[in-house]
This record gives sequence, structure tokens and C-alpha cells, in this order.
Amino acid sequence: MKHNFGKLFLIPTTLGANEPLEVLPISVKKTVEDINFFIVENEKSARRFIKKIAPRKSQPSLRLFVLDKYTSEFESKSFIDPCFQGINVGLLSEAGVPAIADPGANIVMLAHQKNVEVVPLVGPSSIILAMMGSGLNGQNFAFNGYLPIDKTARKKRIKELEKWSKDNNQSQLFIETPYRNQNLFNELRNSLTPTTYLTIAADLTLSTEYIKTLTVKEWKTENIDLHKRPCIFIFHKY
Repeated sequence: MKHNFGKLFLIPTTLGANEPLEVLPISVKKTVEDINFFIVENEKSARRFIKKIAPRKSQPSLRLFVLDKYTSEFESKSFIDPCFQGINVGLLSEAGVPAIADPGANIVMLAHQKNVEVVPLVGPSSIILAMMGSGLNGQNFAFNGYLPIDKTARKKRIKELEKWSKDNNQSQLFIETPYRNQNLFNELRNSLTPTTYLTIAADLTLSTEYIKTLTVKEWKTENIDLHKRPCIFIFHKY
């Protein structure tokens, strides 16, 4: 049975303070202009992005549902209800693309379960951009999210991932809270074997973008300030 449901659009945003149309296709602008119901991580920054990419859009007409760590599963299940009335809903990322290293996968799964069509839109993913620019194995890679905070557990995890990388020819990607980036970089230089390749990809798509791949031995002579800069770390042991 075919339903005249609205669709769930997965809407990417910029990775930083650059102009949206420098990194987003016009289709994203048109979609934002056509939608009034949005699922967002932060209302204030979502309104700012919407105003920037669609300046003529009426802000009072917007209906924003906040999806963050405080949102209950029961509450979030109602966020796609407008779709059942034939109204399109946008799932808007805080930075980059929705549901990839970002909240929203449960909303997407709910849409599939309820026969609501899911439409992912093209936009910058820091994970994919970093992998593209790394020179490491784009045929086999894994995103691991955050490493443990505890130093002993973190070092153990780094060594486990390094062994897995070698055994499975798989590049390992992960992120850190920006103010901890420098400490993690130092820890990687000290924990990984000298011949392992390490990619640092910081400030992707911004004017300060930095992407570099060196062996750990080579990184030991490089000085780089990663403090509070959004960063993707990748390593691969061949």
C-alpha cells in the first residue's frame, strides 16, 4: 500500500564558519527553503545556519525539534510525525553530515520502519574528506569514534587498533574533543610504532585546512598546534 507521506531529508551543514554555498550544493539550499520542520541538535546554531543559507525564509514559520543527549527516545519518536501528514522533515547536522559521527541514526531507522522515504543530501563529511586526502587505504577503513579517556586504556586501545590495521590492511580513523587533540597527537607519536603512517586532518574545508600524512618517526620532528581545531586522526600499519 502506497502512502502519501512526507520525506525525511538528511541535511548537511558546513564544518566551520565558511559560507554554506562554498561547500554545499544548491540542492541543500533549495531543500532548506522548502522545509519548515527540522530535527536539530542545537536550536540557536540551526536557526543561524538556516538564516545564512536561506536568508529570505521566515524564521517564525520554523518548527524545530531538538535531538540531543537529553532527548528521550519516546520524545524523539514523535519528530517524524509531520511526515504522516504529508509534510517533509529535515534532519539537520550540527557540522558535516547527519548520522555520521553525529546524532540521528535512530531517527533514520525509525523512518525506515514507518515507511517514510529517506533522502540523504550531498555535503562535506570530515571522515570522508580526511580519508580521501590521506593516501591510506580507502578500500578498507573503520571509524572508531573516540578513544578511551583513561591513559592506560587509551594506550592499550591504540596498540589493539594498530595490530588490527596491520592484520587486516585497514586504516583506523578516530576523533577527539578539540581541546584534547594536542595530547592525543603526542600520545600517538609515543605509542605507535615508528613505521606506522599517521594522518592529521584539521580544519577541513576552512582556510586553515591542514592535511598531512607521515610516518610516526617523521612526525616526531614536526611541530603542529592542534589545540581546539576540529581534527580527524587516521593511522595505518602496513
